Amino acid sequence: MEKLERDVVVIGAGAAGLSAAYELKKAGLSVAVLEARDRVGGRLWTDDIDGAMLEIGGQWVSPDQDVLLGMLDELGLETYSRYREGDSIYVNADGRATRFTGEDFPLAESTQQEMDKLVEALDELSKEVDPADPWRHPRAKELDRISLAGWLESLSEDKEARDNVAMFIAGAMLTKPAHAFSVLQAAQMAASAGSFRHLVDADFILDKRVIGGLQQVPLRLSARLDGDVHLNQPVRSLRSGESVPSGMGVVVTSDDVEVSARHAIVAMPPNLISRISFDPPLPRRQQQMHQHLSLGLVIKVHAVYDRPFWREQGLSGTAFGPYQIVHESYDNTNYGDERGTLVGFVSDETADQMFRLPAEQRREQILDSLAAYYGDEARHPEVYYESDWAAEEWTRGAYAASFDLGGLSRYGADLRSSVGSIHFACSDFAGAGFQHVDGALRMGKAAATAIVAQHSEQPRMQGAGISS
Repeated sequence: MEKLERDVVVIGAGAAGLSAAYELKKAGLSVAVLEARDRVGGRLWTDDIDGAMLEIGGQWVSPDQDVLLGMLDELGLETYSRYREGDSIYVNADGRATRFTGEDFPLAESTQQEMDKLVEALDELSKEVDPADPWRHPRAKELDRISLAGWLESLSEDKEARDNVAMFIAGAMLTKPAHAFSVLQAAQMAASAGSFRHLVDADFILDKRVIGGLQQVPLRLSARLDGDVHLNQPVRSLRSGESVPSGMGVVVTSDDVEVSARHAIVAMPPNLISRISFDPPLPRRQQQMHQHLSLGLVIKVHAVYDRPFWREQGLSGTAFGPYQIVHESYDNTNYGDERGTLVGFVSDETADQMFRLPAEQRREQILDSLAAYYGDEARHPEVYYESDWAAEEWTRGAYAASFDLGGLSRYGADLRSSVGSIHFACSDFAGAGFQHVDGALRMGKAAATAIVAQHSEQPRMQGAGISS
């Protein structure tokens, strides 16, 4: 077994872990990063599938994501706008497809009025909530005990209006049924994006993509870490306190590497933290908190065609249907690619139903749903692929973790608390940028800043510095 001594050991080579390691090395501290997978990036993954470049994980950049935008500039990465010229499509409960432009769906006037009312109510609530500490809202406990579905039902009797508003947070963001999380959690999700209207506005929240894929961020960060990233090294144990040698804060052991360090950063989703054996165990507060956090479920569907045929019909590729198997879909054509790509999403309970089907039957039903938006040609892609993050050994869900009813107000204040020499960083714990790469970068930088402050008067270990 290889034994290393470093100032800091980082567990997880996703955006949070690598950004933390990058900041630490820039500050002159030595780092080792241990990653369970055979690649860096965590929930960012750009891969070649049957000759098509697909962004299997996160991919979009919105204009409010200042930290991510700054990192793209620092790493020399360029972006391009999502295609949005032409009409969008809305499919109602009867399966009727209607073309429209702008943000408002083509609904009955009364339903549109009810939807506007609900959007306004969520927008006003999100303005009252600080995404960094929503548990400080004067009515936090009350709002955290009411599901989003229940809250919407208390405000409107119009089911289609409620289902459309819920879709933007339940299916599109938290990927859980609207009855499974609180209105406080929904308000934090909206506040983290600046407002609920930003979540409703696809042209804002899904603004740009990175040329070559968003995984370029962790790939380029890793390249600047001088070989200090160790792949295929799932961490098995983390010893701290009196159980480690004098002068050290932690000893972290994977299958082939043991790292003695002054600090550890656990940069992984909360549902995986229990995979590590802690000695001594984490405090009961953290143990309980992690049990009340869970990831959602989504199938990200990629369909690649010989050309973006929907553009010939004057369609942007943007489509919504709260009662469709694919509840939302977009033109996801790669930069400079003559072929056309659609990306669609199947979330929470609908994804459950799809996964009960044999693969070929599931594919047929999902493509039928795309055809409801774009016509029969959507049934015949050259490449078809389903991103199934719930089956990923080192993720087990998507997109990120959120609390059950009552959990956010009860445990939220401890989300980012360190335990002795052990720090935590991931997008799941972020305020601004919650669930997004921007939030992961923020959390990584925050953990690094805290450690650098503690090291300002301490000697440094070998391996300090960073390459350009």
